[in-house]
Amino acid sequence: MATDSAALKARAPLRSGRRTSDTAAVRSPAAPIARGIGLDQPFFDDKNRAFWILQSAGWTGYFILRSLSGFANSMGAIWIIHTALLTATGYSLTLLMGSLFRRLIAMRPLFTLVLSLAVVILASAIFSIIETWSVATFLKPGLRPTGVAYFGAILLNFALLAAWAALYYGINYFLLLEGEIKQRERLESQASTAQLAMLRYQLNPHFLFNTLNSISTLVLLKQTERANAMLARLSSFLRYTLANEPTAKVTLAQEVETLKLYLEIEKMRFEDRLRPHFRIDADTIGARLPSLLLQPLIENAIKYAVTPSENGADIWITASREGQAVRLEVADNGSGEGSDLAASPSTGVGLANIRDRLAQAYGATHGFTTRQNDQGGFSVILEIPYETGDRDS
Repeated sequence: MATDSAALKARAPLRSGRRTSDTAAVRSPAAPIARGIGLDQPFFDDKNRAFWILQSAGWTGYFILRSLSGFANSMGAIWIIHTALLTATGYSLTLLMGSLFRRLIAMRPLFTLVLSLAVVILASAIFSIIETWSVATFLKPGLRPTGVAYFGAILLNFALLAAWAALYYGINYFLLLEGEIKQRERLESQASTAQLAMLRYQLNPHFLFNTLNSISTLVLLKQTERANAMLARLSSFLRYTLANEPTAKVTLAQEVETLKLYLEIEKMRFEDRLRPHFRIDADTIGARLPSLLLQPLIENAIKYAVTPSENGADIWITASREGQAVRLEVADNGSGEGSDLAASPSTGVGLANIRDRLAQAYGATHGFTTRQNDQGGFSVILEIPYETGDRDS
């Protein structure tokens, strides 16, 4: 068993990651109505529904405003028929325009602009003809428009339909841009997750090779009990590494237990030459960190402090709370040359792996320093944000 000079200090109960409340969630009496008309979800989640709502609301507003304008100018009840006809015409024309725009929006921008402008001009001409006919039929029966007189309202109708087209394209381009941004965020998240997984899977090739080699040696020496014990501990350690998601975070208490299991395996190889010590403050054991973050640091300490020395070395694993951060340190009393060796390509992982994992997990909100310590050995100091299962700090 790995010995501790200072075992885990009085273990504080871990808080559950799930919040509880004494009061039940308040449900609005309008919730069923909101669900019935689709207002319980983001407005543009269903683009077809959003189009019909905006289309209907917009032309209803047009009808109301034009009706009020006619009443204000004493146009009489016949104005309602005229306005209803124009509203139906505009509603129908914009439906046809929307159908065409759905195809035009996928073209090159220049083609989209030119063809959309042509569609708006054509629709404005049709709208003007119908409006002029309606005026001559309902409002001014004695009016007899001919030729270009039918296009007397084309400028106002063009402005109205051009505004509708601009709103249509503005909303759809916004939705396309939002979709691209979400897709990019998903791809970046997947790439970040894949990189984290890759870094985790790089962790212990040397450890696995050395352990299997030691088991093979014990079998050849017919020390079957030690070989079985070492194999059982290796199996438990590998089961832990495979059971946890490579991008998951675990509590410091879980990380320490795993490190103890790892050190038990290594101690069977080095016996009294490997002397691990844990100094873990009680208020840090619930802090969460990437799984197996500290294992490569201990592996480097064993490789560059314990292995070269005939008397072995001590390794200290300490954790303390500093404000809103947790300070983790892995130190040894070896030669102090680990800073150069640990980052070399020959280690396979080294300190570069830890730097990358911290950068992926915490961005700029972490600290990473190396130094020669007071025991003449090498120390690696990590500072990470204090996080628990419920994200309290």
